Amino acid sequence: MRLGSSRDGETLDKAVVVKTPTSYEEGIAELKKNASALSEGEAIDALAGGLAGAFSQKKLSLVSGPNLKDWVGRPICSELETFFNAPAYVENDAALAGLGEALRGAGRGFEIVAYITVSTGIGGVRIVQGRIDAKSIGFEPGHQIIDADRTMIPDADGILWGDYISGRGLAKRTGHDPKEFKESAFWDGLAKILAYGLNNVCVFWSPDVIVLGGSMITGDPAIPVEKTREYLRSITKVYPELPVIKISELGDSCGLHGALEYLRTKGL
Repeated sequence: MRLGSSRDGETLDKAVVVKTPTSYEEGIAELKKNASALSEGEAIDALAGGLAGAFSQKKLSLVSGPNLKDWVGRPICSELETFFNAPAYVENDAALAGLGEALRGAGRGFEIVAYITVSTGIGGVRIVQGRIDAKSIGFEPGHQIIDADRTMIPDADGILWGDYISGRGLAKRTGHDPKEFKESAFWDGLAKILAYGLNNVCVFWSPDVIVLGGSMITGDPAIPVEKTREYLRSITKVYPELPVIKISELGDSCGLHGALEYLRTKGL
């Protein structure tokens, strides 16, 4: 868990990183403890944060979370609001990261931003005019089906985009941490699969820019973005021009910046 504080609503003052407990009770206790420490005794005006998984704005709870199963269905917002006596907002973590990149990072100046993070899993969001686009539950681009009959990647642990190129998917498929692979051919092959998914991002979301983040993009070794651009140009024929493709700029703090911007959209 990464937590930060801001006193002017514009800049991050401090940030701390603690291990995320799989237990909800332990996790909410860590959130309360660290947020209280960051506030240094001052009253907290509002809280915003992101969780990995699909978050229902109607139910105000996590409806699915492969990494946080004990957090699903829990009253996260109401518990934080009661404890801090302040409004609390929770979103998908990739959505907040994308909002941060759209307004403070690589997506600055673009009206429609698609943010895709390729890390342990794959997440993403569509940002329109500085706001997370409307949705019923959440955006889950990593769950798009790429190889329905398993002819392209028969040894993958599933048929979803995330099963092919996410860190978790590759570890299951190869039995190794993907960072152990140094051959350029291995990473070029992942660039082609990334491009297949980005083609779908283009035709469904029609963004001005695609911002790519996550350890599989920004790490070393990583999926080569220039090679991804080449594959996407050869795959996507319907548009005369493709969206700009950029690498994220805010690193691990993108979600904290996104949380600040999310509170600004709420008038806080």
